[in-house]
Amino acid sequence: MIDAPTSRRRRGRSAFSRAAEGVFTRLIALSGLTAIVVLAGITVFLVLNSWRAITDIGMIEMITGTDWFPTSKVPSYGFLPAETGSMWVTAVAVLLCVPVGVAAAVYISEFAGRRMKEFTKSVIEFMAAVPSVVLGLIGLALVVPRVRVWFELDTGLTAFTAGIVVGIMALPTIISISEDALHAVPADLRTGSLALGNTRWQTVYKVVLPAASSGVFAAVMLGVGRAIGETMVVLMLAGNSGIIADTPFVSVRTMPGTIAGEMAEVVQGGEHYSVLFAMALVLFAVTFAINLAADIVLERQRRRWRR
Repeated sequence: MIDAPTSRRRRGRSAFSRAAEGVFTRLIALSGLTAIVVLAGITVFLVLNSWRAITDIGMIEMITGTDWFPTSKVPSYGFLPAETGSMWVTAVAVLLCVPVGVAAAVYISEFAGRRMKEFTKSVIEFMAAVPSVVLGLIGLALVVPRVRVWFELDTGLTAFTAGIVVGIMALPTIISISEDALHAVPADLRTGSLALGNTRWQTVYKVVLPAASSGVFAAVMLGVGRAIGETMVVLMLAGNSGIIADTPFVSVRTMPGTIAGEMAEVVQGGEHYSVLFAMALVLFAVTFAINLAADIVLERQRRRWRR
């Protein structure tokens, strides 16, 4: 039988726990709301600062314009050279990091032992923490001279060079998310496949990879978003030439590189200043769409495995 003081203490702890739970729930909800407000604030800030360029020049004219001569007597603000530069760097990065990243994720999830799995995960986390300027310096010292010699180019500062290093930067994102997607595949599917006589490799490419395909796709999309928004490495390695490139083996200028390279030299509030914000708005919209698509795919996979 519970005496009266003990009963009161239990009721007091319960009330305190309920109050604490309510406070933490509201704090978590406030944190989520803050993230949405910050995202909306960034959008409004970009639109307000790019409004002069949008109204005076036109967003479509800037996106489809072929010439970027912002300091000419009659300035031209075409984004197409920067858009093609970003496209080449991203394409090279994706072609490099997707097969390597997915293969690494398959090894870690399906074949690595416990110690090897812990070691490789630690290495991947360390790779994600390396500053981009350090990778840019490594690219300048090791990749640039080799690209120039291997492909007999006048300079090694090309979209191909930048794409190689950006691809290395995107690897941790693709490996981590792909490994999570593969790990989420129910063990019953593997057991059933092995019971039917398939080998471990056959189980991986016939059962596990198809089952985790949406998660792997989301990892690739997030890797693309990581690559297209990279600034420092492309500023150091891409050559910064404002041309519409038809091959990755020439110097290019990307959208992040253009913004970072010119923002400090323009008059605040001027037309050129506003155009750079319009370019940032386009870049923000592209990366937001890519990340949103990846999140939708990941959420569909989570719902499928919760059934």
